[in-house]
Order: sequence, then C-alpha cells, then structure tokens
Amino acid sequence: MSRRRRKLPDLSLDPETAHGILTVVIFAVATLVLLALFDLGGSVGLAFDGALAHALGWDRIVLPFFLFAYGIHRLTPEKFPLKSTNYIGFFLFFFGFNPFVHTVNAVGIQTIVLEQTGGKLGSILSEPMIGLLGRFGAGTLFFAAFAIALLLIFNTSLKRVVAFVLWILSLLKRLFTALSAPFRWAQAKKAERTDEAVRSELVKPAPAPEAPVRAAPVAAAEEAEEDYAAESLPAPKPKRKQPKIEMPLELLTRRDQKPTSGDIQRNQYVIQRTLETFGIPVEMADVSVGPTVTQFTLKPAEGVKLARITALHNDLALALAAHPIRIEAPIPGKSLVGLEVPNQSVATVGMREMLEAREWRERRSNLNFALGRDVTGKPWLADIGRMPHLLVAGATGSGKSVCLNTIIMSLVYANGPDDLKFVMVDPKRVELQVYNGIPHLVTPVITDTEKTVNALKWALREMDRRFDILSKFGARDIESYNSKSQDKLPYVVVVVDELADLMVTAQSEVEGPIVRLAQMSRAVGIHLVLATQRPSVDVLTGLIKANIPARIAFAVASSTDSRTILDATGAEKLIGRGDMLFQTADMSSPKRIQGAYVSEDETRRATEFLKSKYEPAEYDPSIVEARSSGSYIEGGVSNGDGDLLLPEAKEEIIRAGKASASLLQRRLKVGYARAARILDLLEVEGFIGPCDGAKPREILKVEFSKGTERIPAPPASAAAHHPALDQVNEEIPEIED
Repeated sequence: MSRRRRKLPDLSLDPETAHGILTVVIFAVATLVLLALFDLGGSVGLAFDGALAHALGWDRIVLPFFLFAYGIHRLTPEKFPLKSTNYIGFFLFFFGFNPFVHTVNAVGIQTIVLEQTGGKLGSILSEPMIGLLGRFGAGTLFFAAFAIALLLIFNTSLKRVVAFVLWILSLLKRLFTALSAPFRWAQAKKAERTDEAVRSELVKPAPAPEAPVRAAPVAAAEEAEEDYAAESLPAPKPKRKQPKIEMPLELLTRRDQKPTSGDIQRNQYVIQRTLETFGIPVEMADVSVGPTVTQFTLKPAEGVKLARITALHNDLALALAAHPIRIEAPIPGKSLVGLEVPNQSVATVGMREMLEAREWRERRSNLNFALGRDVTGKPWLADIGRMPHLLVAGATGSGKSVCLNTIIMSLVYANGPDDLKFVMVDPKRVELQVYNGIPHLVTPVITDTEKTVNALKWALREMDRRFDILSKFGARDIESYNSKSQDKLPYVVVVVDELADLMVTAQSEVEGPIVRLAQMSRAVGIHLVLATQRPSVDVLTGLIKANIPARIAFAVASSTDSRTILDATGAEKLIGRGDMLFQTADMSSPKRIQGAYVSEDETRRATEFLKSKYEPAEYDPSIVEARSSGSYIEGGVSNGDGDLLLPEAKEEIIRAGKASASLLQRRLKVGYARAARILDLLEVEGFIGPCDGAKPREILKVEFSKGTERIPAPPASAAAHHPALDQVNEEIPEIED
C-alpha cells in the first residue's frame, strides 16, 4: 500500500490581500528607519542606522520619506501616481548625491568619513571618476546627475527646483538670524556701554559760551517755524496700495468623486453592431471616461461618409438606451469619430481640484480662469486676456451663474486688488451680492438699469483715458505699459449676470457702449463677461456676437438657440448641470467641458477671508452717477443729454412754422427714433409744447441761429395758429420771388 501523500496547507492569498500586506510592511520599515535616525529604535535600530550610515551616509535621512511616498502610491495610486521616470529619479538620487558629497569632501575613506559623506556607495562610485576626470570634473558630473534626479522625482521644471532651493536657503538664513539675534543684541549693548565709558573719561566739560547774537536765534526760530509749518501742511493723500495676499485653498471644499460609465466593453460591442447593421463597418478605438460623458472613438472604413454616421444619432441612442448622445465627426486633430454617451453617475468637478492641477500652477497669465475638465478628464483653462471678451448663454438652471462664480473666484485667487478690478451687474439681485465689500470692486454690485448705463459710460471714459496714457507713454498695450511704468494700470473685468433684462429695458443705451467696448477695450485691459438665459436674436444681436467670438453655451431647449449662441448645433444635446460647449476664435469646433463647481458656502468663505485680510474697499460713487459731459459721440449722434442737430432742428421748425417728427425726418434726413428724441429734447428745453394727438406741436419760443435773418415768413395759416410769430413776421421783410 503506497504511502498517502500529505496535502499541503493552502497558503495562496487574494491579490488585494497581498497588496495590503506589502503596503503595511513598507510603512512599517519606513517608520523604523525614521525612528532609528532619532535613536528611538533601541539597539536594533541603532545597529540598523549604523549600517545605513556606512552604506549610504547622509542619504539615509531621505530614505524613509521615499518609502513613505511609495507606500502612499500603493495605497492610493489614482491620487498619488508614480511613473517610471519617478523611480529612475529615486535611484539616480543615490547615484548622484552620494558620490558628489564624497567628491567635495576631504581626502580619506575612513569609516567616520564615510558616515559623514556619501557612505560606501559614494566612495565606490566617486574614486574611479576622480581618477578619470579629476575632483572638479567628477563633482560636476555627479552634481548634474543629482539635479536630473530632482527633476525626475518631482516631475517639474528646473526653474521651480532652483526657486525651491533658494527658498530653503532663505528660510535657513532667516532662522539663523532669528536664533542669533539675542547674542548680537547683547554684544551691541556691551559695546555701547564701553564706548560711553570711554567718552565720559576723555571728553571734558566745554567752557561757557559767550552771549549769542539775537539775530541767529530769531533766524533759527523762523526756520523752525517754517519747517513746522511745512510739516503741518496736509500732505496729498497717497494712493493706497494693497499687495496680493495668497488665499489658502482650504477655503474651498475638496470633491473626489468618480464617474460611473457602465459596461464599456458591452457599449463598444453595441455601437459596432448597430453601425454594421446599417452597412457601416467601423473599428473601435480608445475610450475616454470623463466626469459627465464617456467618449467612444471609432474609425470608419474607407469610403464611408461621415454624414451616414451622424444621421444614425437616434438609432445609436436607442441601442445604447442613453439620451442624449452627441457625435463629434471628426474629432479635431484625429482621424476618428467620437461618440459621447452620458455616464450613469456624473462626477462633480471641484474648484479646489482645478486650482491644485499642474496646468493652473504653471499658467502663463494671471488672467487665466478655470473652466473644468473635458471628456478625457484633462483640466481646461481659458485666458480672458486673449479672448478678449466672453459670452455665456444657456437655459435656466444649466449652470451659468456657477460659471460666473468660477470665473470670478479664479481671477480673485490669481490677482490682488491692485492688479484687477471688477464692475459687477446683477439685475436679478441674488447671484453676485455675496461679493459686496471685497477690495477688487470699484463700486458695489449694480442692480439698477440706470446705474448700469452710467457704469458702461464710465468704462468708455476710462477706456479713452487709458488710450491717452498709452499714447503719451508710447506703449502698445497695457501689458507693455505695466512692464515699464511704476504706476501700473489694473485690469478691469465687467461682469453682467443677465444681459436680457438690460436689453429689454434700455437696449438703445446699453448696446452701443457694449459694442464699442468690445471693439476697442482689449488693448487697455478692459474685458467683458456677459451672461444671459434668453439666447434670442434681440438679446444677442449681430453686433454683439460679431465682436465677442469667445462663447460658452450651456444646455438649451432647441437647435435654434444653439445656433444663436455658437452659430452651430450641439448645445441642445447637453445634459445640463455645468455641461458646456466652449468655443474661441482659434478653435475649429466647440469643446465639450464639464464646468467646475463652486458652492455658495465656498464663495462666502473666500469673500469673508478677503474682507478680513484687506482694508475696506474704497468705492468711487462717480461711476454710477449720470454725467452730462460724459456722453460719447458715435456716427455724429450724441448719446448724452443733447443732440448735435438741435440748432438745425430749431431752424427748420421756425422755417416751417410747425414741429413734427415727419418734418424733421424729411428736412434733417434722420430716422424716426432720432427725430422723436429731438422733439423730446426741445420739449424739455421749453422750445415747443407737448404732443397733442396728430396735430403739430406748438412753438413756445423763438430763437435764431446764424443765418436765420434770411428765413422767409411762415404761411398765414401757420401764423394764425402761432401768435408767438406775429412779431417775427413784422421784423422779417418779405422776399420777392
């Protein structure tokens, strides 16, 4: 009978269990190494620290931190990713730093020297290179390897590494100065007492001076009085400077949400099978999971028209049981077609995560603002200085106000009150009121239409003033002026939360300033951000759209509204809640982005921080006040309190003996609106009477301008109706035909 073999115990582990055990071991080893550095690991820790000192030297200090970093990566690889370049940097750090410190150290390889420098590893690597390149050449080579290791570890630029090293050195210098301050103060006091004792022994009392001449004290007194008077004169009030204060990101809430895209492989199979059913063979490509939608990319066979694929929009939505879907044919820069399917659960893009992204830290301009993430999860920023104006439109509740808050918060985080100013218009009275009191505002949030018109006229005056400054200074734009001048001009951003309300109540007074600002204000640093929930042609007029090419379209009800905003369809297929299409003048097609979200609590915390750190805002009341001298003239029309054709209108009325809009239209060759406006101005002035139905207005007083002495007398019928002209008829001689 054969001996029965014993069955060995099953020691296999689940991969997740093995992964967790290894992570715990890594953290434990890192903690033990850190305790051994401070002599807290007992005899074993002391021996282990001695072995590390002999092998690595000074590098044993950073070894536990490398182990902690690797453990955190194994624990949360999506939050703390490590690439192959990072691992190469870790190893290159030891092979660069150890021999470098050993090379610059004094000659000798005793144990105590090895512990103070690069250890045995540094000795083995440095000695052959010193023989080949000399001490200075080997030091240069190893220092270069050490610098490359830092760049690979932190995956950053050389400029940022140098700045970090300089910051560390300055911090150490300040620390040394603070620690040595008491000793230096004691030495200075001791030296001062010694000098006073020496002077008291050497200097004898001076003899009593003779009686001084009285003129000298009088003159001295007069000079003292003049000096006192000069000091007592009120000095001109200097311009208050408020340098930028870094705002902590802890004011914003962290949102680490992940979207749920469903069964990706099944959806790929459904898309391919559906298209093949209609005779369109395709080859499925990459899949990108974004916060709102998942983009499936496919490559159609040669000879297939893209119009056939886009025509199957509803059939694909039926097969995938998803609505709405959007087809991007083709994807810009790729020979692929993109099919965007809504996720089962949408991930909120947090404002804090956007400001922590590498793209935000490495931005080139402080006029950048965070938009959100695209369908691949990549953060998107936009520069309002390059746009140079922005139009935001969409249906109610689609995310317009949150987008405006995101833009404002981004600019506030990047700019101080001396660098950027806001003019905020909030006709709805609920969205932008939270920003009242921050130092970036030049006037409180405007809610009145009349004050909005005055603020736009102030922006026009400010634009003209800045153009005069730039022309006198010889600068091309505000950026070149601020780079050369000490008195810098701040950027001005005009934010309008609801343009439709202004266009309904005062279109003639609002559209003109907006168009002129959009045409000319880019060079002087004035930018517009206009938002509306009614994307119709009477709100987004052709002039406004022609001068504002950068647009954001949120979800709308129909393709007609999408064409009004973007001049293309697509916005009607968005799912709302921050889902947007973003387009600028240099983009071939709109980009789909899930907008960043900032809550009301986050905005309130940020504004309270600004109010607590900065001095109270100084508002300029003249911005929202009406000014008769502030009218601007465009095309010969004065949009202030007068009209250039008033004198000619008076002459024509006197010549005709009656006042009516149709008369001024024929004689002055103007439109009905301007003719009626002239009649209203003449009525306010008291020249003509009020309107009386279809009858001509009554002339109340007569004025002559240059050349009216040759005006013929009015008809008798007109004179009978206007007794005020009897005296005029007696004074004007009759002119024979």
